[in-house]
Amino acid sequence: MDSKRTINLLSRAYAYVRTCVPAHAPALGRLLCQLPAAALVLATPAAAQQARFDWFEYRGADPVDSLYKAGPGEYRNPILQGFHPDPSVTRVGEDYYLVTSTFGYFPGIPVFRSRDLVNWTQIGNAIDRPGQLDFKNLGLSRGVFAPTIQAKNGTFYILNTCVDCGGNFVVTAKNPAGPWSDPVWLPELDGGIDPSLFFDDDGRTWILNNGPPEGTPQYEGHRAIWVQEFDLANLKTIGPRKVLVNGGVDFSKKPIWIEGPHIFKKDGWYYLSCAEGGTAEGHSQVILRSKSVTGPYTPNPANPILTQRDLPRDRANPITSAGHAELVQTQKGDWWATFLAVRPYTGDYYNTGRETFLMPVTWENGWPRITRPGQAIPFVHARPALPAQPKPKLPTSGAFTVRDEFDGTALPLRWLMLRNPRERWYAFDKGALVLDARTAGLGDNANPSFLARRQQHMNASAETVVRFTPQRDGDKAGLAAFQNDQYWASIAVTRRGGKPVVALEWRAGEKQPAGGATLGAVPLDVKPGAPVHLRVTAAGDKYSFAYATKPGRWTEIGTIDGTILSTKTAGGFVGAVFGVFAEKGE
Repeated sequence: MDSKRTINLLSRAYAYVRTCVPAHAPALGRLLCQLPAAALVLATPAAAQQARFDWFEYRGADPVDSLYKAGPGEYRNPILQGFHPDPSVTRVGEDYYLVTSTFGYFPGIPVFRSRDLVNWTQIGNAIDRPGQLDFKNLGLSRGVFAPTIQAKNGTFYILNTCVDCGGNFVVTAKNPAGPWSDPVWLPELDGGIDPSLFFDDDGRTWILNNGPPEGTPQYEGHRAIWVQEFDLANLKTIGPRKVLVNGGVDFSKKPIWIEGPHIFKKDGWYYLSCAEGGTAEGHSQVILRSKSVTGPYTPNPANPILTQRDLPRDRANPITSAGHAELVQTQKGDWWATFLAVRPYTGDYYNTGRETFLMPVTWENGWPRITRPGQAIPFVHARPALPAQPKPKLPTSGAFTVRDEFDGTALPLRWLMLRNPRERWYAFDKGALVLDARTAGLGDNANPSFLARRQQHMNASAETVVRFTPQRDGDKAGLAAFQNDQYWASIAVTRRGGKPVVALEWRAGEKQPAGGATLGAVPLDVKPGAPVHLRVTAAGDKYSFAYATKPGRWTEIGTIDGTILSTKTAGGFVGAVFGVFAEKGE
């Protein structure tokens, strides 16, 4: 290998290490400093074409906001609006911690803290270093599924499954805000998902997970719940594995997708709580109990303890698909449950993804219950009997506006990118977010120069100001409404036929080109690098896109069918996001 290429590779390595593994940057930097200055000049890449975004503002409000107003002593559901699925909650003293799924987004597995189960603040991300996991070029709904969080003796544990990217693992931390360890893999759980821990009174620890049944599956969706002892000191499974539930609570009905298992203990009983019925409208939560942690477990004769599948589909303002619950006992002895559910705008169409809800748990004849048969999940409910906490700086429920000024030095915890970064392509400069325009695009199953935040309301808007001078046809920078690599829409400053334009593009399925199709384009008569305002407005299933060269003087380019951003159309498990992007034409 010639010296110029060697130095080039080292320079790129240093840029990556400095961004992604900063602890090792000094050593590599010292190596580079020993190389001739002229050689380093040769290795320095040309300055990237960049887009500057002055700020980003999100606004959202829903029709139910005026119908269901939380008064004194009440809270609003969902407690975490937008794409926050598969919530797991635990209590440590007076503090509550919660994690949710992020699949192929990075950073992954947000960690939230609360003292009243209502007001939540994100304090970190468990997967925040590219070297922890590798999402490769996987579909966006692969990656990290259904994390669980627990703590014992000052150590926090998150168990998770990296689907198609490693399997089941555990990460640990002394501080739940991080840093979290690199994954410790759990190979004996191969083929399973949704691992969780149970700490028994006798000091033993057990690990549960969803996995294939013994023998040949009898029908589509036939799964089982397994248990095995766990060596907490060495973070590995020990002893035999055993099936606790085969199929579900009533095998004769061919129950599907028993998953998300948790064990807790009360009054001498071991309670096994699981989701059942899949994550669509048939979703539910079931409960079983035993006098032994390893069973046999008897189902609650009044299962399910949570569902919305028994309500009329034509009801107003429905909440559907409820399940994947976890129960937690407060320091005052009360019981509550977090769980996922969705809010469709019509039929089974929803773009906000699966959200986190909260409800009290009542006990009847030794069994817990979250909803009674035919009971609708409430939008407003009496708060837990816990000390009231101030509202978080970043709202998570109800109508709100959030503006990012990009005046810090780090990406806000709530912002996301697609898959792991391989290089540093974003920066903060003089109150602006700066993105390098790179060839990876929104439809490329890659890590494009795209940063986004969740859509959290049916009726919402996202607005930004971009300064970008496309140097050739195909260069673009702008604003996108994004569901996955096959389903998105964008409005961007770009160049067509050698002239600057503002273009509306979309991709509505994998049969369309990865770069999308043009729905509209208008000439842009501004000086190079002048500010251009961009806006996307969502109203249920309608998304309109507009631009302005002067504040407030909007010109709408077009409207798209927003159902392409729904789970029902796009598939998978994620919700829609709004974000900014930059792309270099080829």
